[in-house]
Amino acid sequence: MQINLRPVGTVISKTEDSSEIEIHERFSPGLKGIDKNNIRYIWVLFWMHRLSEDAREILEAHPMGNRAKEKRGVFALRSPMRPNPMGLTRVELVERRDNILVVSGLDALEGSPILDIKPAGSDRRSN
Repeated sequence: MQINLRPVGTVISKTEDSSEIEIHERFSPGLKGIDKNNIRYIWVLFWMHRLSEDAREILEAHPMGNRAKEKRGVFALRSPMRPNPMGLTRVELVERRDNILVVSGLDALEGSPILDIKPAGSDRRSN
């Protein structure tokens, strides 16, 4: 089976406090309503693009890189070492500017391809 992923956007800037995600124009209609339905939190699925092919073969790691702790399987950890280096983070949607989403709490790196975005739960804005 072959799986083809199409990134819908890219992390274009990252600071300590916030990140900007640019959604590709082709996929920007998918943002309709994201800022009008009082959505406060979203899930961002991204590709950890800096992980080497060798690192993708590592199936056990020390939790949080702490060598004092016994190794665990990567499926039992949030380790970036994975066969398919996909990251998933629940972030706060701070602002939308056309096809740019400003978010807080994203642990993706600048340049990371964004694979998908979904609303997260029922946390709603009060306004």
